[in-house]
Amino acid sequence: MKFFVAGMSYRTAPVEIRERFAVAPSQLVPQICRLQVESALDEVVLLSTCNRVEIYGVTRHESESLGSLLKALGRSELDFRLQGYVREDDEAVRHLFRVASGLDSMVLGETEVIGQVKTAYEAARAAHLTGRVLNRVFQKAFQTAKEIRSQTSIGRGATSVGSVAVELAERIFHHDLSQHKVIIIGAGQMGETCVRHLAKKGARSILVSNRSFERAVELATEFGGEAVRFEECLEAMTHVDIVVAATGCPNTLLRRADVENLMRRRKNRPLFLIDIAVPRNIDAHVQFLEGVYLYNIDDLQALVRENVTSRQQDLAKCDQIIDARASVLMARLSLEPEKPQLLLRPCLPFLPN
Repeated sequence: MKFFVAGMSYRTAPVEIRERFAVAPSQLVPQICRLQVESALDEVVLLSTCNRVEIYGVTRHESESLGSLLKALGRSELDFRLQGYVREDDEAVRHLFRVASGLDSMVLGETEVIGQVKTAYEAARAAHLTGRVLNRVFQKAFQTAKEIRSQTSIGRGATSVGSVAVELAERIFHHDLSQHKVIIIGAGQMGETCVRHLAKKGARSILVSNRSFERAVELATEFGGEAVRFEECLEAMTHVDIVVAATGCPNTLLRRADVENLMRRRKNRPLFLIDIAVPRNIDAHVQFLEGVYLYNIDDLQALVRENVTSRQQDLAKCDQIIDARASVLMARLSLEPEKPQLLLRPCLPFLPN
């Protein structure tokens, strides 16, 4: 029996690769059920965020077969030796602890990832896809993340991807958003973070568009903005300076032809597009249009690197905590007698004929 993680992240694969393997929240359980059945995993958790797709599991198979899990997830024949990674046992435990603590995030110390890890774990646990090992490992990861928050200052001033997108918008307009209009497409967690930070930065006008108009109204009202119906957001872009796309939609929302028509109505007045969604919401080819400036989530990395060098002392203390907690956990797992393994209940849609 071995505990492992197989995955890819912003460190190893660009967004155009990661988005091909991103799993929507509504598809999380069906996909992990399929993985459990097709790959004969004893336990499995699937984590899919804007910056990583990772499969955590317990298996009796040889290590050589673990690299094929990403291919199984994405139904792809891509060679993952450069874009992906596989870690086992204590290295996999340390990796999970770093992920849950925000130490492996694009934005060092960000807090959103712990909620994403908990959601992924709870989805797998509710589907009866976790057991003795994953339950212990993930619970200890949550405890370690909490300990790091309380005993270090790694999260002090930490920002999320959404707030970094707002920082980029500030830099575009020389740290003055008071004269500019912004539209946020998507009122989920990242969209809400963007609106919150735009309000703090004094943006003159904030528009919020979402498939659920009620949710757009709720978020816009909270921060003194204006809600726009989803089908009318393209028309609203005629009058804005910045568009931030942050939806969970798996399809392209803004195509090149749409933006071409939009720029004619704007008479080529500059338009800045910040796409922090994975899969991307905006067609990458719009960047070749005159007056259009497109940034995706990978473009934000240059901004977040600035905080890392000055926080090396905090990072060293975090790593010490992780090493100590991981060593204790692995020792306990190896000493505990393994209970007879019951076949996990597979998800019925994926039962073989």
